[in-house]
Amino acid sequence: MTSKLEQLKQFTTVVADTGDLDAITRLKPVDATTNPSLLLKAAAMPGYAELLKNAIAHANGDVGLACDHFAVSVGSGILKVIPGRISTEVDARLSFDEYALLKKANQLVELYDKAGVGRDRVLIKLASTWEGIRAAEKLENDGIQTNLTLLFSFAQAAACADAGVFLISPFVGRIYDWYKKSTGIDYTGSDDPGVQSVTRIYNYYKANDYKTVVMGASFRNLNQIEQLAGCDRLTISPDLLEKLALDQGQLERKLSPGHQGEPRQSLNEAQFRWASNEDAMATEKLAEGIRQFARDQEKLEALLTAK
Repeated sequence: MTSKLEQLKQFTTVVADTGDLDAITRLKPVDATTNPSLLLKAAAMPGYAELLKNAIAHANGDVGLACDHFAVSVGSGILKVIPGRISTEVDARLSFDEYALLKKANQLVELYDKAGVGRDRVLIKLASTWEGIRAAEKLENDGIQTNLTLLFSFAQAAACADAGVFLISPFVGRIYDWYKKSTGIDYTGSDDPGVQSVTRIYNYYKANDYKTVVMGASFRNLNQIEQLAGCDRLTISPDLLEKLALDQGQLERKLSPGHQGEPRQSLNEAQFRWASNEDAMATEKLAEGIRQFARDQEKLEALLTAK
C-alpha cells in the first residue's frame, strides 16, 4: 500500500509550510508557503547566509527592504524545486492599512519580477482583516493573486469569497488550541473545532460555486489532516509530512463537492466587524497571530541590522 502522503496527493494539493529548501526538495510538494516566523527560522540556517548578505547589500540601508529581498530570494529558490507557487507574506504590522498593504504587495511582486519570477507563480499573503480583504480585492483585479491568512471565522471566509480572492488559509490548529484551552477538552476526529470550521467553509464555497481555494493550515497532528483529506489544498509542516510519508495505513477522503452548504451571504463592513466581535476565538487568535508575525518580523529586521 502507498503511504498516506501519496494517497492524500490523489485528491488534495499538498503544500509545504516551510522555508527549508532541503525539506521541500525531499518531500516534493506542489506549492510552498512562508511567513515571517518561517523566514526567521530560515535566516538562522547556515545555507541561507549568502542570501542574507545579498539582501542587505541590495537594500541601501533600508532594513524593511532587506527583509523583502530575503523573502523573495528564499521564495525564488523554493520555486526552482517545486512546480507550483510560493506564498510570500506582507508585513503583518500593515494589517490595518489598506493603502500600505497594496504598496508593499506591489513591491514584493516587483522584486519577484526583477528576479525573473512571474506573478503567475506568486501568491501574496495578507492577514484576513477587513483592510486585508479589501486590499486583496484590488490586487486580484490587477492580476495579482492572493492568499488570505490568519483566517479563523466563517465571516472572514465569506468576505474573502465575496471579494474574489484566489485562496484562503483557515488555521485549523490555532482554532483547536483556543477551544482546548477554553474548555479543557482534547478534541479529536470530526469533533475538532478547527476541522469543523474548515469543513463548514469548504461546503459553503462548493455549494455556492465560489472559485476561492480552501487551503487548511496550522496543523497540530495527523488526525486533523486526515479529517480534511479532500480539501482543495493543505499546507503542512515538514515533520507532519514526514509522518504521513511513513504511515502506510488507509486514508479515507472526507471532503468532496456536493454536500449541503449555507446560503450565500454578503457582509458589509459593519456586519463583518460585528460578526468578528461576536466570535471571541476568531478575534483573539487574529490579534495574537498578527502580533506574533509582527514580533518575528522585528526579530528578522534586528538580525539583518546586526549583520
